Amino acid sequence: MGSIFLIMAAFLASAVEMVEALTIVLAVGVTRGWRSTAIGTLTATVALAACVAVVGPALVRVPIDALRLVVGVLLLVFGLQWLRKAILRASGHKALHDEDAVFRHELEGARRAGTAVRAGMDWYAFTVAFKGVFLEGLEVAFIVLTFGSAQGNLPLAAAGAAAAIVLVGVAGVLVHRPLSRVPENSLKFMVGVLLTTFGIFWSVEGTGIAWPGSDAAILGVLGLVVLSSCGLTMYLRYERKRVPAPALVAGDRGS
Repeated sequence: MGSIFLIMAAFLASAVEMVEALTIVLAVGVTRGWRSTAIGTLTATVALAACVAVVGPALVRVPIDALRLVVGVLLLVFGLQWLRKAILRASGHKALHDEDAVFRHELEGARRAGTAVRAGMDWYAFTVAFKGVFLEGLEVAFIVLTFGSAQGNLPLAAAGAAAAIVLVGVAGVLVHRPLSRVPENSLKFMVGVLLTTFGIFWSVEGTGIAWPGSDAAILGVLGLVVLSSCGLTMYLRYERKRVPAPALVAGDRGS
């Protein structure tokens, strides 16, 4: 049971982050050229791999209960942040995340930027591609390392993330445009629910308390988080209809 949810969470979270990274890379590549953009993307990938290689083995040496407590708290904070934004979007209090709008914004920024060539590369294209892939990839690495280490199955978490990265990458190459048809806001809601669920589950386990039914208790925690989130979403929708709401907050480019 835990392994299934582990793969789902790693896959969905990685897919969301990679869609955002792909949008940035496509916008810069189309506008500024692919050579410098590809080098920036590859450099960020190597840097991420180095971070995982350094941090991964260190996490294995941490006692499992302490690791689950720390990871659980971090995932709870991280998951609630995703869930809060997803609930606000679903209830109409925050504008939906729009990859087409982000793509247009990145295109405009790339067109307006001056050309600074260093070491035979367009430095703007290299820097933006590197930053976009590295920052989004850090979240993927965080999820893979924490999930895999706390569950004692790092390869399984890495496999879920790798599948998402390959799927999004292939889709981006084939369509050569931002994946605006991907239900990203729904995915973020699901990811927020899963991260929060694992955060609660591992935080309790880390204190030494055993869940009834062991890993099967994840289903109960998941159901509670889903019901609470849906209930809060419906309440906020009702409040928005009952009380005139201010203008929507523009959708941000982050999670």
